[in-house]
Amino acid sequence: MRGRGVTIVVHADGDLNTRQYRLPLWAFTAGKWTALVLGLMVVLFFAFAGPITRAAGRVPGLDREVARLREENSRVQQLAAALNRAEQNYQQLRAMLGVKAPVTRGGGGAGGGGGGTATPHNAEDLMRANDVAARAPGAPSRYETGPSAPSHWPLDVQGFVTRGQVRPGDPAESHPGIDIAVPIGTPVRAAGGGAVAASGTDPDYGLYVLLRHPDGYETMYGHASRLLVREGDAVQAGQVIALTGSSGRSTAPHLHFEIRREGRSLDPRTLVREGN
Repeated sequence: MRGRGVTIVVHADGDLNTRQYRLPLWAFTAGKWTALVLGLMVVLFFAFAGPITRAAGRVPGLDREVARLREENSRVQQLAAALNRAEQNYQQLRAMLGVKAPVTRGGGGAGGGGGGTATPHNAEDLMRANDVAARAPGAPSRYETGPSAPSHWPLDVQGFVTRGQVRPGDPAESHPGIDIAVPIGTPVRAAGGGAVAASGTDPDYGLYVLLRHPDGYETMYGHASRLLVREGDAVQAGQVIALTGSSGRSTAPHLHFEIRREGRSLDPRTLVREGN
């Protein structure tokens, strides 16, 4: 008995002859499923080929976007570095102006460096302009001209003497001169006419000016925030030589003021008085 099969008859239009092709049933079934699988593969190919092709087309654009983002990230890092530098400069400026955290208690510094003051200081206070007392037209100046012995108070504003002259005895308590608490940026005036013997920075005095006057007198002005004269300059009595601060060994803004004669420290309040 012949196996079951499938006969395919091919008849061409206008031709009396026909052609017959007989296939085994298993071959026809295999061919049918093969055709279906191939058709399905073709459909899936076109279904997925489109997105893949479009994604491949976007790759150059994505590369450009990644390059742009990297460039922006580099700029952000540069800006962050610039902000860090600006913050450091700001902190240095605050330190120069003497803006510090509030001081709840404190004591003067030890030794001949002038010491510190215990006056509390508000960290939010910045340098402020001070009142200027104008001299009436034609009124004589209270300051003499030329070299002169120290006889004038070095500040225009009213200050508070937080530490006075302490005679040498216990080296830890010795304190030449006086400390006058005043706001940062207060003008410091020469107590007498003379020459700048030295000016600069000292670990104890901070920014300081040392003036040399006639008759062996010298005056020292310490803990300034800014110096306005240099070594060798000639200054007149009453000339502004510095601005007060809290540099060196200090806990709050103040002026350290000394008067010396022949190398011996004198109590400034025996020679000058406030308002003179």
